[in-house]
Amino acid sequence: MKVTLPSICALDCPDACALQITVEDGKVVKLEGDKDHPITQGFACVKTYRYPERQEHANRLLYPMKRVGKKGTGVFTRVSWDEALDGIASRLDAILQSYGAQSILPYCYSGTMGLVEGQHSLAMFRAIGTLELDQTICATTGSAAWEANYGPAKLGPDPEDLIHSDMILLWGINSLRSNSHLTPFLKEARKRGAFILHIDPYRNETSRFADEHWQIRVGTDAALALAIGGEILRNQWEDREYLGNFANDLAPYQAACESWPLERAADYCNIPLHRIQSIAKRFALARASFIKVGYGMTRNEGGGNAIRAITLLPALVGAWTELGGGAAISTSGGFPLNRHRLGASHLRHEGVRHVNMNHLASELLSSGNQKIQSLVVFNSNPAAVAPDSSRVRKGLMREDLFTVVLEHFQTDTADYADYLLPATTFLEHPDLYTAYGHYYLQWSEPVVPPRGEAKPNTWIFSQLASRLGIDEPSVHWDAQRVARELLDSDDSRLEGITLERLRAERTIKLNLPTPFLPYSNGSHFSDGKIRFSPPPIQVQFMETPSDEFPLRLISPPGAYILNTTMGNIESIQKMAGGQPQVMMHPDDAKSIGVEHLGMARIISEQGSIIRQVIVSTDAAPQTAVAMGQWWPKLAPDGKSLNDLTSERLTDLGYGSTFGNTVVRMEAIPIDSGSHPNSYRESETSIDLRNLSVFDDSHVPK
Repeated sequence: MKVTLPSICALDCPDACALQITVEDGKVVKLEGDKDHPITQGFACVKTYRYPERQEHANRLLYPMKRVGKKGTGVFTRVSWDEALDGIASRLDAILQSYGAQSILPYCYSGTMGLVEGQHSLAMFRAIGTLELDQTICATTGSAAWEANYGPAKLGPDPEDLIHSDMILLWGINSLRSNSHLTPFLKEARKRGAFILHIDPYRNETSRFADEHWQIRVGTDAALALAIGGEILRNQWEDREYLGNFANDLAPYQAACESWPLERAADYCNIPLHRIQSIAKRFALARASFIKVGYGMTRNEGGGNAIRAITLLPALVGAWTELGGGAAISTSGGFPLNRHRLGASHLRHEGVRHVNMNHLASELLSSGNQKIQSLVVFNSNPAAVAPDSSRVRKGLMREDLFTVVLEHFQTDTADYADYLLPATTFLEHPDLYTAYGHYYLQWSEPVVPPRGEAKPNTWIFSQLASRLGIDEPSVHWDAQRVARELLDSDDSRLEGITLERLRAERTIKLNLPTPFLPYSNGSHFSDGKIRFSPPPIQVQFMETPSDEFPLRLISPPGAYILNTTMGNIESIQKMAGGQPQVMMHPDDAKSIGVEHLGMARIISEQGSIIRQVIVSTDAAPQTAVAMGQWWPKLAPDGKSLNDLTSERLTDLGYGSTFGNTVVRMEAIPIDSGSHPNSYRESETSIDLRNLSVFDDSHVPK
């Protein structure tokens, strides 16, 4: 029997696509975008199209398992759910009795974007009073920067209104890959006369799509934005009425802009002076200027100030008053759900210690009185994605660290588990989804039964809570109960949206004002003023290129591999070149004697890894571009890209600095014997000089 069913993509991206899933004889055989959805428009991203391969993969975890080998070797034996849950509860109870609740750390992030299996899974831990994990690895710097300008709750224009924009800056985002469902609206805007500029140190699909691309020097975005702001003010192109009504003290901001005259900024940012002049005028005088910023630029020492400087530009020219004008980093603030008891948030206590997830390595290796005795991992793969990965792995090797991992596959992190538990995928459980790229609230029912004995996160933690004697009601809520609680809001944006309606319609747009012009009447601060003061600055990095480490390493989403979620899917690995790669400029490659598709050792202060090299002018000079995050065990040397990164934090939001690392590279002759024994030359490597890496066949023309 063959049937097509609706679902919602739960992978971490702003689009939260509405999908059509084809199931045949109980197996997922096809995935497509919902052609009737205004955002999805009948297509899904390249990676999501291949989710059926992941869903039905032969290596899916099907049964609970208990470690029988040495930590890190990934040797397990199958056990029953009762045996696993009883064993875990017994160990946790002993740890609670001996060391207290704040010796237990739940480590999770965005393996699923569902509010139930993502955020509500924390309820048990809050009921116990364990350590609080600050989820700072990705978006907190951008969020802190936006809210420093505009106040709480991040908003942006409705993406469906961007067809009215006539000047569009895509700044620090490869939107055709990481926000692909914005593309039809960008195309329509350009058809109507819009000019599109892409600003990014890495030339990619979006660069080739745009009318113009500026290959900015890494980490200089704030200087460029301040220079543009200064040019606008010098020529009196600002919207004085809007600023008079809705801006706080502008004088310090003007002084900050004056410190970056165009000549200085052009040299510092490596962008022609006349182009900055031309774009500043075009941006200021356009009817509806719009800036879409990405989170990638936030992951360095000055990332917060960069976002602040860039996203103040629409306010400077009053673009928020026009349909399609303004800026966007996220639409997540548009969903006024009742989150009071989501993840048992009502049980949070001020005295509980918080752990910054970027500091996992140091936390696991700490020997003080706050030592972590148990780590419970779900919706994440910290052995691959956490900074300073070699030290993370060292911490995970501790015999006295009791580790539980909920997963779909035996990832690098799973190899260190004491108990490894099979979790359901987003196609196997119900959940409620918001988005950070549009304003549709969405509900998804399971389309297939769980594989093997896989269980939802919330079921697993409810079962453990019962064994630990936890009777907090919210810990034991099912998905429908969580959803009803979330929808219990008096906010007009949710009026008329019930669970029954969501289950029937699956996707419902929030009740937005018409026209929807966020920030047209100022900020979300109590005084309504947008914060130009204190002004953003161009942060001078402590970690800078030198003779020893001459290259800046950045790690944007790859064309096919974004993070580790789809990293073990063979077709995606093949499309991505068969092994993890790093791109460098021909001049830099020549200086170390490495050829295209040759191998090189990349070295930072934290460690070293070996990667295949793509030689291309798509990388700016003095910049190394590592494309996507692979599973370490699938790399030629068994190491993570994050063996190179540090625990250093950003200027705002205590975020990660993955784009901050300085490195040097050394060529490895294939016949030298200096590469690890595990290295073998891939038979599936793709020569990107003769291949377009963006398959846009599913994007509406």
